[in-house]
Amino acid sequence: MKFKITENVDWVGKIDWELRKFHGEEYSTHRGTSYNSYLVKDEKIALIDTVWTPFAKEFVENLAKEIDLNKIDYVIANHAEMDHSGALPELMRHIPDKPIYCTANGVKSLRGHYHKDWNFQVVKTGDKLSLGKKELVFVEAMMLHWPDSMMGYLTEEAILFSNDAFGQHIASEHMYNDLVVQSELYEEATKYYANILTPFSPLVTKKINEVIALNLPVNFICPSHGVIWRKNPLQIAEKYLEWAADYQENQIAIIYDTMWDGTRTLAEQISKGIKQADDKVTVKLYNISRSDINDVVTEVFKAKAILLGSPTINKGILNAAAALLEMMKGLKFKNKKAAAFGCYGWSGESVKLLTDRLSEAGFEIISDGLKTMWQPGDAEFAQALEFGKAFAKKV
Repeated sequence: MKFKITENVDWVGKIDWELRKFHGEEYSTHRGTSYNSYLVKDEKIALIDTVWTPFAKEFVENLAKEIDLNKIDYVIANHAEMDHSGALPELMRHIPDKPIYCTANGVKSLRGHYHKDWNFQVVKTGDKLSLGKKELVFVEAMMLHWPDSMMGYLTEEAILFSNDAFGQHIASEHMYNDLVVQSELYEEATKYYANILTPFSPLVTKKINEVIALNLPVNFICPSHGVIWRKNPLQIAEKYLEWAADYQENQIAIIYDTMWDGTRTLAEQISKGIKQADDKVTVKLYNISRSDINDVVTEVFKAKAILLGSPTINKGILNAAAALLEMMKGLKFKNKKAAAFGCYGWSGESVKLLTDRLSEAGFEIISDGLKTMWQPGDAEFAQALEFGKAFAKKV
């Protein structure tokens, strides 16, 4: 599949309709994704990125139908992760001497992945590559979200090839932001930011402000995944600045795992208590063992506070709650409050363990938590209700 973005710029990537898990099993892609590769034609021809490894042969075969591969003058590797660079070995088998433009860290990553000493040309922010009437201007974007990441700006066309920034995991035959369902677009864009870019928020703010300060026109933002931003393209940059500023909505997320429904029923009573104390706050409940962890992380990203619950098992906590804590610790959420709750039978360590790990993950602990023995009864439900009210008032 190919389509024109402008007269001289084509999308030549791959839409992956079937993908449901990305980064191994780490990221859910309910709506599939795309691997975006771009062909820029001028007096010289540049190929920007490739596709994921399983589609390498298909990609190169399709590319060869569009252009004699030997007429490609430059290959641009904005990012070395395999979903961007996976077809490079197959492509370079046909054009082994063509230069690959990337950052110094890109050279390290690509050599580390593929063990090939291709014709690497190292670039840094501000370097330009003339294509004839147009130039590609390179912008390093270190740790957005790998050390090797960079973007490229195409003069004359005013296109920002933004790499993993501003992307979403969406498979669609409508490859522009104004042609897809807006609620789905922003749902996936928010999830993408929450699960991938949150820990780099200070760098996101700095880099976007650097690009905006250049006062360059932007007609298109072309990310590495999902749809291309052509209608008011900078709207997504504005959203990123908002998300990077310790984002929160008027929302409390109650997340729990449960063995025999005791912790679940506590969660439901806590929710009632919160709503009695504040009927304007949105409360969302998730059984973490039955919910998609990336979707739950997205709700944590949006929440101003969370409550995390687990019963005690073997003096510890249930696995799904532990996995969520580990993930949240890595994402480094800021400016969010938290507390823990749970049932126990005879030892009762879970609430303290949850509280300690929430604190380690950067949450502000505003309560010692709620711990009840055996299955909750009327007295425990009343206690959970009051706990919810008190939590809402502290938030």
